[in-house]
Amino acid sequence: MKMIKTGCKALLLLVLTAVVSQGCSSTCKNDTQDRAKYIFLFIGDGMGASNVAAAESYLSYKKGEIGGEHLSFTGFPVFGMATTYSANRHITCSSAAGTAISCGEKTNNGYLCVDPEGNRMESFTYKLKKEGYRIGIMSTVPINHATPAAFYGHNLSRDAYYSISQEIPQSGFDFFAGDGFLDYYGDNDEEEPITDYLERNGADVCFSLSEYESSKADAGQMILCQPSSREQDAEEYETGENASSDMSLGDMLATCLDFMGDGQPFFIMCEGGKIDWYAHDNNTMPMVNDIIELSDAVSIACEFYRNHPDETLIVVTADHETGGIALGGPGGSSRRGDNIYWDVFDGYTSEETLEFDREKRKELNDEANIGWTTTGHAGGPVPVYAIGKGAENFSGMMDNTGISRRILNIE
Repeated sequence: MKMIKTGCKALLLLVLTAVVSQGCSSTCKNDTQDRAKYIFLFIGDGMGASNVAAAESYLSYKKGEIGGEHLSFTGFPVFGMATTYSANRHITCSSAAGTAISCGEKTNNGYLCVDPEGNRMESFTYKLKKEGYRIGIMSTVPINHATPAAFYGHNLSRDAYYSISQEIPQSGFDFFAGDGFLDYYGDNDEEEPITDYLERNGADVCFSLSEYESSKADAGQMILCQPSSREQDAEEYETGENASSDMSLGDMLATCLDFMGDGQPFFIMCEGGKIDWYAHDNNTMPMVNDIIELSDAVSIACEFYRNHPDETLIVVTADHETGGIALGGPGGSSRRGDNIYWDVFDGYTSEETLEFDREKRKELNDEANIGWTTTGHAGGPVPVYAIGKGAENFSGMMDNTGISRRILNIE
């Protein structure tokens, strides 16, 4: 009887070992073989659910409808929500949120890809690079601003722009694009121009699509900057009119896809960064237009997806909400009825509203029955939209630290 019990224990141990081994093999398979070959991550900085709703309400108004019009990504088959708090604040900043998305761990507000104790953390982009993926990072704001920097840089201060920029060559990543660089000559204005440093360390820096076309064949690392940012400091949280020669986010993405070439796996992070800046100003129409610009860029990824449906993943989310916008202003139905009056903005171009002071913007918002609760960030969860290979991982409630694991298909 004792021998039978011993034999049963041995058999049980053998079965458990096989199950554990099989589980490990399955996990490893998901980690590599089942991952999407082509991965797009779009981040609307500050683009909470209500910001999205405002953009879709405006699109419906332009069609003469109360509702029903959609951005390119809100019809994706998978929808989730992500919490955004940081390690030390209920309301996150962009660097802490970018770190959470990129590294899969929380950190303090103001920190960039280092943990609360100051230890370096690694973005999943480095893991993908080691596996043979090409990496593209782009934004409508400066390349060394918080969100794009969270996918390549590391610093105890998100404001150490020059030092963060110096990590670009070390990253080995393939393509960067954005509105130039903050602290172009260093924080003391006495350093080597950052573009000179980047070129001296092997990058090709271009300031127009024509320069890109001339350089792309021999380029190792490509950095594409807005023409208006040549040899000067980029502005932070300045929301003036874009130069007519500046590229849209869609232009940057299309150029990145051209640079990536055919067949090699890639990961692209594409940020609508000025959505946040306009929301900080409670400037409704420029914010709406930048959400639409992000949507147009997503449409380019969707076209790519249609050609590679079994190999492509597209995820659209936000790092946090900004402004606390509401479709319904102070006083609500008793004062303005149950409608949003988008026609209030029709007499002004988006560029003209950039020149309005805070009181004038508040006056327009009140007339339109649009409310804003803050000029800062808000702490609510943000939407997550997904389509393609592995999209099912993004359904339901998650924390922003889980986004990278879902992208890697190891959640």
